Amino acid sequence: MGDTTTMTIHEHLPAPLARTAGAVRRRLRGLRYSYAQLPAFPPAATTPVRMLVGPTNSAGQGHAWAQAAKTLPDVSAVAFALHRKGQFQFADDYGVPLAWFGQPRWQRAQEKYVVENYTHVMVESLRPIFGARGLSDAAADIETMLAKGINVSLLFHGSDIRLPSRHAKRERWSPFTPGDELTDRLEPQARRHAELVELLQLPVFVSTVDLLDDVPNAQWLPVAIDPKPWQQAARPLFSGEKPVVAHVPSNAKLKGTEEIDAVLTGLHESGAIEYRRITGVPHEQMASVIGDADIVVDQLRIGLYGVAAAEALAAGRIVVSYVGDAVRHRVRSLAGREVPIVEADPDTLGDVVTGLIADRDAAAERAAAGPGFVAELHDGRRSAEVLRSWLISKETL
Repeated sequence: MGDTTTMTIHEHLPAPLARTAGAVRRRLRGLRYSYAQLPAFPPAATTPVRMLVGPTNSAGQGHAWAQAAKTLPDVSAVAFALHRKGQFQFADDYGVPLAWFGQPRWQRAQEKYVVENYTHVMVESLRPIFGARGLSDAAADIETMLAKGINVSLLFHGSDIRLPSRHAKRERWSPFTPGDELTDRLEPQARRHAELVELLQLPVFVSTVDLLDDVPNAQWLPVAIDPKPWQQAARPLFSGEKPVVAHVPSNAKLKGTEEIDAVLTGLHESGAIEYRRITGVPHEQMASVIGDADIVVDQLRIGLYGVAAAEALAAGRIVVSYVGDAVRHRVRSLAGREVPIVEADPDTLGDVVTGLIADRDAAAERAAAGPGFVAELHDGRRSAEVLRSWLISKETL
């Protein structure tokens, strides 16, 4: 009864008091843990350039970019992540559970560790680096790091900076509508983050090219994956009894899962395909799941491609998604490559999948371009080169 009452009161508090109440609750939860259980901080590196990235590690990209940065001369890099119960965990170098994130003792240790050991810090999604202190963003942490002479940059993954109202104006299939719960939640966050970006005047990176509409002065930091597990787990295309079409509804509203389900379930019931809606699979098992599909339908509403599409492309699967002309043009302009994803939207998905099955040679030819595309843009090497200009300069070496 007490927990339910507390949650009800918290939900109706003004925002500043709600954040404070949340911080208190996290501290109380943290009392259940012994500090002896806390994971040790990674040993301090001795390279001239020492990079930290965190704390969201969305889709494992913080860790992937840290690994990419370490390929640069005289650079070490560490990925820090906040671990939340009930969420799949990706590889990182160190992390803490949410309960400890609100503990003053850990916060002081984290701040001391960061300011004494790193020359560069990439702040993901403007989330606090030094722990939850009743603040909604990392502005105070950034101020502290800048005062200590640390070179700070910002990284945005998507909904943390994408302005729903702007997206709705430019995209016919946008999932954002006025009055919708998701839109009403993300709109003020995106506006607040955009204001901080303007105020802080720090280097900014975005993980997908569509976000350049929201942060025009940002640099595209391509998502990075290790292609090998995806290639090794993939079976030959169309080698099963029926074509297998998979969809991973990681964010059903943004991906247009309702429309995807309706179309692919219909094709499944007609006997044309075997439809697999993939849920609850840990990331380390996903390569074998995707590798056992012929066609992967990613999303139909946002107008981009990201980590999931890159992984399926690396596996040599036929990837179907709503990428959009603007994103295709930007990738062509920035990288000189055509995005080898088959275009579809809620109106055309059925015809597109049916056409791919009818002309399997042409479909396989499109899929064959995927691994080379990923190797050139998304295996970490291009990401390292993008990071080079921020990490390495005459002043840092």
